[in-house]
Amino acid sequence: MKKSINIWSFVGKTNREAMKLAKDAGFEGIELALGAEGEISMTSSDEELLSIKAYAEELGLKLPSLSCGLCWDNSLTSDDPAERQRAFDVIVRQIHCAKVLGCETILIIPGTVSVEFAPHLAVNDYDVVYDRALEAVKKLAPIAEEAGVQIGLENVWNFFLLSPLEFRDFIDKVGSPNVGIYLDTGNMCITGYPEQWIKIMGKRIFKVHFKDYRRNPGGLNAIVDLLAGDVNWPAVMQAFKNVGYEGWAAGEMIPQYTYASDQIIYNTSASMDRILKGEF
Repeated sequence: MKKSINIWSFVGKTNREAMKLAKDAGFEGIELALGAEGEISMTSSDEELLSIKAYAEELGLKLPSLSCGLCWDNSLTSDDPAERQRAFDVIVRQIHCAKVLGCETILIIPGTVSVEFAPHLAVNDYDVVYDRALEAVKKLAPIAEEAGVQIGLENVWNFFLLSPLEFRDFIDKVGSPNVGIYLDTGNMCITGYPEQWIKIMGKRIFKVHFKDYRRNPGGLNAIVDLLAGDVNWPAVMQAFKNVGYEGWAAGEMIPQYTYASDQIIYNTSASMDRILKGEF
């Protein structure tokens, strides 16, 4: 497997600063993100995108995937048709940016029933969310196919597609070779076990986030440093081996350190080396 890191692991860094730090820390790639403003945004020019791509090439750093946080407030499954359209437009733009940057995969949130860490967002009916998400992803699939970009649906804290069986069947109903899962090893720990998800999702896995999670955290944060939580890393890595996944794994370190925030990048790189080598 190849080692990458998500841009949200960095505190107060520009894309270029984060890319330089990622390279210095020993990462092979970095996952950038479409934002509301900046060089990778709804209004950025292709020239700006190509400049970022060129800088990555100068560093010898790959751009395997492109994330996006805009679809928390612009959901594909909102009760508001205008919001659903905005979300669709965001993802179409994300596909375009990924194509220009040379990213293989985009990460999207297929829909939300509710979002615990964003209580201002509405709670929507599960069955309605399912139907709207399926309709939207089916419409996005041919756009991604034409662009040569994969859509990776993330398993995330959205109270939706909670079971790996349900998630697998949702992807199969979309029926596109360009739609699969962006699997996060930490996110499903609240309701399940990543090694089981890996077994069930199999070849549908397009990209991976490495994240750790501590169950029953008491007063501690549930999301913790890699190797510090309850993710069974030996079982996870064996499951990846069993299904033949050899693609990218991106560390996603949230929350970041309060002080010396760059240290989390180096620590994550070292921990990922141990995990990927099976040195437990």
